[in-house]
Amino acid sequence: MRHGVRRDAGQAFPLYIVAVAGLLFLAFAFFAVGQAAATRNGAQTAADAAALGAAQSYRDDVHRALRKAIEGADSWDDLLKAMGAPTDTACRSAQWFAGKNDADVTACTPDSWPTSFAVAVTTRGTVGRSIVPGTENTHASAHAQAVVTPRCTVRPGQDDPGNGKPGSGKPGNGKPGKDKPGNGKIDLLCDGEPLTLDPGHLDPFPGPAAFFAVRLAR
Repeated sequence: MRHGVRRDAGQAFPLYIVAVAGLLFLAFAFFAVGQAAATRNGAQTAADAAALGAAQSYRDDVHRALRKAIEGADSWDDLLKAMGAPTDTACRSAQWFAGKNDADVTACTPDSWPTSFAVAVTTRGTVGRSIVPGTENTHASAHAQAVVTPRCTVRPGQDDPGNGKPGSGKPGNGKPGKDKPGNGKIDLLCDGEPLTLDPGHLDPFPGPAAFFAVRLAR
């Protein structure tokens, strides 16, 4: 009887080795999948941050341009729609935010209607060594797009942007006439709430978020 038990144990031992090897292979395979997923998630995080960084940088630029145009009595209607500001700084900001997330921007594409920034990134790090051949040289890529949308519109009945209407002087009683300029104030609706701007007294000027919203599109 003892010889039979020993023979059974000897036959089972190779099966045990095969089973353990199979389990180890599955464990390493799941680890490789987890590494790849983590790298892809990191790439997407970097892409989202880069796109939002570009959009927020552009929002700051268009906000400054809007104030300058209002102060200088220049046309500001396109700026109020989040259009017309340079985009170079925005794409440089995209690279900065991507770098903070260990990635590099491979494309930054501004667009309009609505104003948006489509960004593509590639991770600096790789998936790393695993049982899957070639992963040590594999980088992850991701795309994201952020949109800058206007919050404000000109209230109905408002004069054309940047154009005040001077009043006419009326001489009488031997006194010289005196022109009375229009009040020049700009009446807006921002997310349904009234906002009045006086070009001659803009301080305190509402911040960028009062005029423009930034969000991820995809």
